[in-house]
Amino acid sequence: MDTIVLDVGETLVRDDLYWASWADWLGVPRHTVSALVGAAVVNGRDNSDALRLVRPGIDIDTEYAAREAAGRGEELGEADLYPDVRPALAGLRVLGVRVIVAGNQTEKMGRLLRALELPADLVVTSAEWGAAKPDPTFFARVLDVSGAPADRTLYIGDHPANDVHPAKEAGLRAAHLRRGPWGYWWADAPEVTEAADWSISTLTDLISIVTSTG
Repeated sequence: MDTIVLDVGETLVRDDLYWASWADWLGVPRHTVSALVGAAVVNGRDNSDALRLVRPGIDIDTEYAAREAAGRGEELGEADLYPDVRPALAGLRVLGVRVIVAGNQTEKMGRLLRALELPADLVVTSAEWGAAKPDPTFFARVLDVSGAPADRTLYIGDHPANDVHPAKEAGLRAAHLRRGPWGYWWADAPEVTEAADWSISTLTDLISIVTSTG
């Protein structure tokens, strides 16, 4: 592989504090939102449906803006990263691999991610691109910045419908990460194991993938 492209939520960054902050904002117990996110996962629904179940009719964009205005918006720190992130990304760059971070996130999250100074060549979000997964336009943009052919570009993520399947449809290689609600729930589903070129449980597995594929 010449280029490795990584999803953000539950690939690089833990989402538990993200959902906890929404629970606090909406005034419900944190475990309630966590459980509803899990229910959305197993029913193949969008995770934001958890918020719509708590507050029917909620306009999430408007509520997001209200949180930001109140000083209770998105935050990101070193503790939010999974512990294998920096070692894996640094190891890939030592091997001469181009490392890109690209996921479904806001413009603010893009700034927060770049502030962490990850060992990556590019950090970008769907909001900055104006295209979100699983839209083919998102993966076309991935190829625009990859600097490598599609079959030498590997996309890694935890979400089959947003990561594995659309990446394969775009001609990229794909690795499914067994992490987070989607990663664990769908890890052994035949449609996922058959579609993914690799199934991994840690980002450090990417080192051996690159080494074995040349």
